[in-house]
Amino acid sequence: MTQTTPTPAAHPGPGRLITFVGGDGAGKSTLAARLHQALNDAGHRAVLVGKTSTTAADPSLSDYLDRLNTLVYRRDTRVAQACGDHYWLLALAAWYTLQDRLVIQPALAEGTHVVLDNSPHKILARYAVNPDIEPRLPERVFAHLPAGDLVFFLDLSAREALARKGTFTSLEAGHDAGGDEAFISYQDTVLDQIRHQATAGGWTHLNVGRMDRDQVFKAAATTVSERLGLHL
Repeated sequence: MTQTTPTPAAHPGPGRLITFVGGDGAGKSTLAARLHQALNDAGHRAVLVGKTSTTAADPSLSDYLDRLNTLVYRRDTRVAQACGDHYWLLALAAWYTLQDRLVIQPALAEGTHVVLDNSPHKILARYAVNPDIEPRLPERVFAHLPAGDLVFFLDLSAREALARKGTFTSLEAGHDAGGDEAFISYQDTVLDQIRHQATAGGWTHLNVGRMDRDQVFKAAATTVSERLGLHL
């Protein structure tokens, strides 16, 4: 009897990177979580990656990622101010570099789609408007990171964002103690930088101030289906 060799299963194609950019309060996390769920419900392999994504294939690498995450995102405010802006720019670049290398790229390589909630683009915009940072430095230290196969810009004015949020942190107001107007002024300045990036990068623009959550999701899902062929 002639034996036949089983045909090996086809290796899935690379995953796609979907990212969300916008000011504080624009609804990035809400949309990212909903789109991630929709992708999985439709039978696609997808993972949601954000500030606390510290799981790598190797447990020791996961532990290192978690310790770095603690330093960057769970820091004492007094310590953060003492370290200065240049330190935190480079610390954030280190975090995003390892998150990309140890979490995002391995997922994409095995055919898993990545929904990136906490995109580095907003960080880049914040430092681009910081007068104490050399103008080209933020762009250089983040230049090696992939932009994404599909980038959504959730455009919402700072005043509308404040109405949704109600409260904000010192960081979200640019460490200005001027109250609501400080938040609005700083956020609008950062948004101008994000809009510049969006135009240069050809991002998908969603004017979320004129849409409810269901409309935002429907627009994003339609774009994912049309641009990436991932039907939802």
